[in-house]
Amino acid sequence: MPQAFVLMNAELGSEESIVTELNKLEGVREVYQVYGVYDIVAQVEADTMEKVKETITWKLRKLNGVKSTLTMIVMD
Repeated sequence: MPQAFVLMNAELGSEESIVTELNKLEGVREVYQVYGVYDIVAQVEADTMEKVKETITWKLRKLNGVKSTLTMIVMD
């Protein structure tokens, strides 16, 4: 099943609300708030790679408070 990990930078103080919203999205399997260069890591999974890309592009990246993302697509 196609999947990707998305590393996210958030605006200061918006991390918890982003995690809450991510957990509501279809296709988002796991979400972690982390320390380091990135603030949040999300695992996205769908039936097709096209759906994975759409979820990342049109849902994750558009959430309020998300400053930037880095996507790592999992190899088959």
